[in-house]
Amino acid sequence: MLCLIQRVSRAQVDIDGQTVGAIGAGLLALVAMEPGDSDAQLARMADRLLGYRVFADDAGRMNRSLADTGGGLLLVSQFTLAADTRSGMRPSFTTAAPPAEAERNFNEFVRICRDRHPPGVETGRFGAHMVVSLSNDGPVTFLLRP
Repeated sequence: MLCLIQRVSRAQVDIDGQTVGAIGAGLLALVAMEPGDSDAQLARMADRLLGYRVFADDAGRMNRSLADTGGGLLLVSQFTLAADTRSGMRPSFTTAAPPAEAERNFNEFVRICRDRHPPGVETGRFGAHMVVSLSNDGPVTFLLRP
């Protein structure tokens, strides 16, 4: 499981010209599932995502988490993040979970995040062609592993 997180001032997902998920200040997380991701890994990633300190405190240091700020969370499934790009000129997706497993785990991950982050969790739509727009605040971007 991988999460590429970006601190944003706003982010949204559109499908066929319709907005299906949008947040103000918070985190956009592009989420890739890998074969064999366990429930424990999903829970650990949710803890990391909600607790990772990427927001400024009163001194301007990154000491506050999404849980601290109550900001929005936009989760977007993105299997291409799990691609193997180490050789050749075309990505291999053998390192990404098969679609049925990935969808099941992504939905469980969304459920865990919603349970643990009452201020709100928005999503795109698994398997859809999505247009993601954002304003990266910083820029601040991190790759998280469970």
